[in-house]
Formats: sequence, structure tokens, C-alpha cells
Amino acid sequence: MRLTAESLKNERAAWEAKGYHVPAFDRDEIAPRTKEHPYWIQFGGGNLFKAFQARLAQEMLEKGVMDRGVIAVNREQEGMHQPNDNYSILATLKSDGTVDKTVICSIVEDLLLTGPGTEDFEILKAHFRAPSLQMVTFTITEKGYSLVGGNGEYLPDIAADLETGPEQAKSFLGRVAALLYERYQNGATPLALVSTDNCSHNGDKVRAAFGTFADTWSANGRTDPGFAAYVAEKISCPWTMIDKITPRPDPSVEKMLADDGVEGLDMTITPAGTYIAPYVNSEETEYLVIEDLFPNGRPPLDSVGVIFTDRETVDKVEKMKVCTCLNPLHTCLAIFGCLLGYKKICDEMRDPELVALIETVGYTEGLPVVVDPGILNPKQFIDKVIHVRFPNPFMPDTPQRIALDTSQKLSIRFGNTIKAYLAAPDKDVHDLKLIPLVQAGWLRYLMGLDDEGKPFELSDDPMMDTVRPYVAGLKLGAEQDLEAAVSPILHNDVIFGVDLYEAGLAPAVLGYLKELTAGPGAIRATLKKAVH
Repeated sequence: MRLTAESLKNERAAWEAKGYHVPAFDRDEIAPRTKEHPYWIQFGGGNLFKAFQARLAQEMLEKGVMDRGVIAVNREQEGMHQPNDNYSILATLKSDGTVDKTVICSIVEDLLLTGPGTEDFEILKAHFRAPSLQMVTFTITEKGYSLVGGNGEYLPDIAADLETGPEQAKSFLGRVAALLYERYQNGATPLALVSTDNCSHNGDKVRAAFGTFADTWSANGRTDPGFAAYVAEKISCPWTMIDKITPRPDPSVEKMLADDGVEGLDMTITPAGTYIAPYVNSEETEYLVIEDLFPNGRPPLDSVGVIFTDRETVDKVEKMKVCTCLNPLHTCLAIFGCLLGYKKICDEMRDPELVALIETVGYTEGLPVVVDPGILNPKQFIDKVIHVRFPNPFMPDTPQRIALDTSQKLSIRFGNTIKAYLAAPDKDVHDLKLIPLVQAGWLRYLMGLDDEGKPFELSDDPMMDTVRPYVAGLKLGAEQDLEAAVSPILHNDVIFGVDLYEAGLAPAVLGYLKELTAGPGAIRATLKKAVH
């Protein structure tokens, strides 16, 4: 069996006999309607999208509440289209050991965000002109919305696009802004730009990025002056909270599918370093909460479990998850998992010190100041994370993946809890015993040496070149002035959310860092001492 339109049509019984759910709707029927009158365009056609948003679209198609699929767009740097006629297999890995296998058929067109004048870009311009288009969603990681680098200056391609205008746009954000300008010039129909990336106040990041392009281009005469007002007044940028663990395609899942007789499952690494395959693997648990702010209407996503609410509630849900109940615990496991040589998050959950670490950071230090959104229970949420989601042996997520872009995450995942303690009259910030350990652990991680003193590869991080020089001279087991080396980082409230000196936590972080750098084995020894 090959994952192609022909195979799914002619060998449907064979697929179903192997336990695959193959949707009954006719994609050949919905495809022309989607392309002529699109509802939904998605930028970033990666693993999370195929496991979650594309599956939601498929469920709406199966229910008959939506009659159009999704148009997926990838960065030009990804360098390749979706394989297999835009079909993919979703393996939902449940904690009880069972696997649901679903053929995802809702992606009806796949494009690359090539530059103005190219075939794909002309197709996208036509889609953006369509009055029917209701929403454009993004899954491009938090750093994908950044206009500036670690030095605070515009990134070179962004600076060039702001200067030259939409007709010569080369950056990802610049090209999307050029598509918005195409919509403005052809009816100025409203539109929702929806980030489904796991970052705080993601709608504001979208607003800031495209507002900058619209304001600058309008001001310097690269576009009609009314473009800035159009983006400000008719383009909405709802806040969202998304939660679904979707690691890169795993070889064990590939073997399971191959044993079923599915052919052509090889994984590919794109020029940008993204791992893609004809299949994705994901956990069963998922949440998507969206601010109901859609000026041109929206697909009925609430019919398939998406929660629509007001901005304040989205903010509370996001704070609950990102600041307390999941993301901080993930970062704990990412940092110390890399240092201790773990390759899977689920394996870390059999390590008593690491379990005690996340239980203390979550229940003892986080929950007392958690933001309760009302629509989800924080205690139940964290219970599921620690006892069901992270230990799931069928979810082959890695600390190395979670460690990506850690410098962008620390301020939200731990800084807000520190701020809450500082602001609460009945709380003492010095009661935070293990959050400073995690902060020190990240500095130790930046040294690129594991607990045995052996080098390991650091995960990508946009500030790596900025922060690594501070630890470059540190040695294991050496007498050294740690504070002189790292104090500039500890003062950095952009990284940590607070100035750790002003917050009173710098001494604790430095104390832990001294212990963690005492020599080989010091990381394990420090963990044992700290959590018991």
C-alpha cells in the first residue's frame, strides 16, 4: 500500500483491514471549491499542523459542517512540497498502548512561499483576493514572528523588505505582508490572522509583525497610505492557547506502519533542518482555545472541540499552561534531560530525581500562584501532564526538541511565577528552591558538556551566539569566578523575565551553578541534594 490518491481509492478495503480510518468524503470534489473560494490558509505545514489543525478540518468535512479543505503553505527555505499527494498518516499514540491510525486528507493544495512573480506566489495572491477567505493560521514557532535579532536591530532580510516594499519582499513575514496588501488592493475584505504557536500572547506577536510592515510601507510610500489603517482596523489577530505534544516522526512508528504494508515512509530532513515524513505521531490529549475575533466569519471549529471565548479567558488558560502546568515542567526535563544523556521525555519520567523536580516546580512552587481560567482546572491539568502525558512510552518526544529556543522561553515559563511571588504579600520569593536550580541548569547546559564532562550538541537557539560567550571560559572542577562570568545574564530581564539580582534569586542561582560545575557527576549529585 502506498499513500497516494490512487491507492486510497483502489485499495481502500486493504487500508481499512489494517485498521486505518480513511475518510469517506471525496477530496476531488472539495478541492476545486477550496481553491476557488478558500476559507482557510495555513502557513507552516509541519507535524503539529498535520496532527491537529488538519485533522480538525478533516473532522468538520466528515461531519458535513464545512465543505472546503485547507491550503497549506511552507517557507521557501523548507525547499519541498508535501509528499504523497498531500495525504499523510496520523498515528495517535495513547497512554494505554493502543494506536489510532488515520489518513489525513483535508490538505487540498500545497504551496511554497516563493517570491513575488513566481507561480506559487501568484496562486497565493489569488487566494488572498478571495472574499471568502476567513482566516489565515500560522504554526511557525515563536521566533518566526521576530523582526529583530539578538542585538535589537532588524534582521537583514526584514530591514531590506521594509525599505524596498511588497513587490520585492524576500523574508517570510514580508511576503505574507505583501499578500495582505494584495487583499487590501482588491476589496480590503476583513481577515483573521491566527497564530497557533505555543507562545504567550501570540496574537500580539502577529499584530506587531504585520503592523510594522503596514505602517512602514504606508509611511515611506511603498504602499497606498490606507494600507496601515486596513491592517489596524480590519485585520484581527486573536490570541490562542494550543497544547498538543507532537514530536518529530519516530522510527518506531515508521516500523509499525511498514509492518502494516505501507510503503514509501522514509523521513526527509529539509534544507532548514525540519524532519518530515508521510506520517506524524502525536499524543491523544489536546487543547485549542481561541479568542472569538473573526471579522469575516470562521469555520465551525467549535463543532470539533475547539473552545472559543474572550481574550481574558484565553490569557488565563495560556498563563495556566505556559507559566505553571506544562511548559515549565517540559523545560525542566529538556535542560536536565540533555545534561544527563536522556533521549526521550518518557524515559526521564522513570528518573526519581527528575520526577521530584517537576513535581516540586509544578505543584509546590507553581500552583500556589497559578492563574485559574475557570474553563480548565489547573490541578487536573497538571495531574494529567505528570501522570499520563509525559510518561506515555508511545510518545517518543525528546529533551533535545524541547530544548529548542530555551532563551525565548525562560522569561514566560518561570519569570511570571517569580513576579507573582514578588507581588503577593503572603509569599516569599526565597521559598522558590528549584526554579533557581533550573535557571542554573540552563547556564550549565550552555557549556555543552554533559554530566560526564563529554561534549553534546546544543539545540538551536536564536540567542546562542549572545549567551554562550558568558560560559565559554567556565571549566568543570576548577576554581573560577562564576559571578564575574555570568552576572550579565543574571541581570538580563529579557531572558529571565526579571533581573535575578533585583528579585533576590541571583545568589541561589550562583550557588547551584557552583555545585553543578564541581566536576563530572555533579549534576546528579546536585539534583539528589536539592529534591530530597
